[in-house]
Amino acid sequence: MQPYELTISEARKLLDQKQISSVELTRAVLARIDSVDPKLNAFLTVSEESALADAEAADRAITAGTSKLLTGIPLAVKDVICTEGIRTTCASKILENFVPPYSATVIEKLKSQNAVLVGKTNMDEFAMGSSNEHSAFGAARNPWDLSRIPGGSSGGSAAAVAADMCLGALGSDTGGSIRQPASHCGVVGLKPTYGRVSRFGLVAFASSLDQIGPLAKSVEDSAVLLNALAGHDRKDSTSVPEPVPDYPAAITPDLGGVTLGLPKEYLQAEGTDPEVGRAVAGAIQTLEGLGARCVEVSLPMTEYVVAAYYVIAPCEASSNLARYDGVKYGARANDAEDLMDMYRKTRSRGFGPEVQRRIIIGTYSLSAGYYDAYYGKASQVRTRIMEDFRQAFTACDALVCPVAPTPAFPIGEKTDDPLTMYLSDIFTLSANLAGIPGLSVPCGFSTEGLPIGLQVLAPYFKEETLIRVAGSFEQTTEFHKKRPRI
Repeated sequence: MQPYELTISEARKLLDQKQISSVELTRAVLARIDSVDPKLNAFLTVSEESALADAEAADRAITAGTSKLLTGIPLAVKDVICTEGIRTTCASKILENFVPPYSATVIEKLKSQNAVLVGKTNMDEFAMGSSNEHSAFGAARNPWDLSRIPGGSSGGSAAAVAADMCLGALGSDTGGSIRQPASHCGVVGLKPTYGRVSRFGLVAFASSLDQIGPLAKSVEDSAVLLNALAGHDRKDSTSVPEPVPDYPAAITPDLGGVTLGLPKEYLQAEGTDPEVGRAVAGAIQTLEGLGARCVEVSLPMTEYVVAAYYVIAPCEASSNLARYDGVKYGARANDAEDLMDMYRKTRSRGFGPEVQRRIIIGTYSLSAGYYDAYYGKASQVRTRIMEDFRQAFTACDALVCPVAPTPAFPIGEKTDDPLTMYLSDIFTLSANLAGIPGLSVPCGFSTEGLPIGLQVLAPYFKEETLIRVAGSFEQTTEFHKKRPRI
């Protein structure tokens, strides 16, 4: 086994036993990036010099006996999270040369454990997309099939983990942007409860929906990463002061006493690929074999989820992206005739088509005479969606369902049909609207060899339930052990 193929837990043991150094591990990962990333375009910035400096510091901490779970572990970070001294572009021309003067709270937490940051990963521009095709710097590709999308918007992070170009990564999830690419790339992706992980330093897309979370090679690794990231942050007014449990300890060999809900609107949805349906049905049988009791539940507002999301998210994006006007930072059009011309040219040149589309939708929905009809009504639907989940969780401990209706689709297949693209998020959007945690774990493969993920959803701040269910499933199956040949 090559060092870059290790999981975080496996690397931790070797590092602590001095069988490998963090510098050796980091050099192996950087060489892997150099070898593989030209095919995948998963990284926008590779921070080799600072990564090796991080690794040297980690080795000193290990020698001194002060290492922690992530000390010396090479990680990647989605390029929507601010990193002091390292370019943060949001995959947009408007921030192409932006270097933040500070780091996000999650980065500070990783640094406090002497983790190693190897680079910033590709994504849909400002996290707006489901395929990673909306990056201003070219689409990332799926390591299982280079003609396919890796998912979005955290596609670069998912592809980097799947292709062993890091041992774990951070992503952000606004409507499924961690779980969906994790499913398409055959890795584990966890979206925490809204407020569980600080958003300070996360470049905002939709502030009431965005949440940072981990992508990893195993459920245990995702639990280790979540332990490092979770916790209250005074810098983030949406951060919740809930105690942080020991997430890795939640993994058990069986699911005795656990009741799982099967939402009929998700499991019987039209347009779901039969191979996805079979993989999820097989996973449910496995979970029952582990001792879980399964009951049918209903989420009747599901048919309104996509419509509500694509009003609320663009409205918040319209507000959040108003700051990119060429005045304080970011790109600026230098050939403008006056201030309004500078605004117009800066934004039309700096933002890509999908970002412009969502800004226009959001601005229209918030305009005088339309606010109540669109944003106000969508907010009412959102409340009903929350109530759906509250009611469902009175009958079960967690829900299980597909992550996406199809395996990864070919690059270019849906770019000319935004509505069809939006519908690919139908099973993930509701968790963001409700604020509940969700996780994707590999549960099968299509006949073309493409990964399929199982989604687990739990009540607020019950991430340990997600980890218990997914961890037990993972211990019984081999899907997560299979890696793409690239």
